[in-house]
Amino acid sequence: MRKSMVILAALAASMVGANLDFAPAAFAAPSANVKVTPIGGQDGEFCLLDRAMIFEDPDGTRVLYDPGRTVAGPNDARLGKINVILVSHMHGDHVGDKHTKAVNAGKCGKPDLSVVVVPNTNAVNIALAKGAKIVTGSEMPPFFAGKLKALGGNPRNSVLARFGATKSIGGVRISTVPALHSNGLSPSMIGGELGAAMKAAGIGGYVGQATGYILRFTNGLVVYLSGDTGITAEQDKVVRGFYKAKLVVMNIGDTYTTGPTEAAYVINELVKPASVIVSHANEVATKGGKVLPGTRTDIFQKAVKVPVHIPLSGKTMEFNSGGACVSGC
Repeated sequence: MRKSMVILAALAASMVGANLDFAPAAFAAPSANVKVTPIGGQDGEFCLLDRAMIFEDPDGTRVLYDPGRTVAGPNDARLGKINVILVSHMHGDHVGDKHTKAVNAGKCGKPDLSVVVVPNTNAVNIALAKGAKIVTGSEMPPFFAGKLKALGGNPRNSVLARFGATKSIGGVRISTVPALHSNGLSPSMIGGELGAAMKAAGIGGYVGQATGYILRFTNGLVVYLSGDTGITAEQDKVVRGFYKAKLVVMNIGDTYTTGPTEAAYVINELVKPASVIVSHANEVATKGGKVLPGTRTDIFQKAVKVPVHIPLSGKTMEFNSGGACVSGC
């Protein structure tokens, strides 16, 4: 027995520093990238109202972010399986007060938004059809729970994650961070006599502060979804300092959100990620898939020090754990 142990020890020692390239490929680590697919108004373009994106974890968990008006309802074939829906705030262009009647309906700068879904929303209708959970912060969960219940769904599928909290769905950990933006609830989403009275008075509901998100995926990638935010100290201290986000989805639309130069400051000086996906440009940003000169997207792209990826609708990008785009870029 001792002789065998000596032989094994000698064999092990002889292998130290040896070339182990003969190891079978089966033992190599599998590819583990996060897939990001924009769901916009026109295939292959970045258009006026484009907000929606699907994030797919290597384990198959699929997260829909701000379905808005460019997802053609729950039957949109681009959706596939959806496990989670994130809504940054209750404005119609993010939650979906109406939506395009079909993929590519209308034009990039003037989409066909003929399907009105209030007092429900695109987010609620998709969650109901897909059996997905709606994860939100602030005071939004009770609103979504009530809508799901009224439509025969499960109100428990509206999940709360207030600032600093984390909810895990599948392999994806979802945390919320502050977003500096208004979050009024349109009376049209309330409906009935109350909604009519609020509309006549010129007031809306309030469902708490708007929300940004941190997504942590099983491959180690950390993503910051800015929502419609202005510049905040949390982008430095929390998003970069604590969560160490490597990929950012950043709004640049100006007037209603950060403008392109302000957004570039957030990326260059506060979050400092490895790369960024531009979002919420409020413009026809591309033609033939190419960024148009002089647009906000063009200004932002030239001002940012890290790679800027344009969310062309239907074109899937893949990101590694460090936030680098490795496919579809």
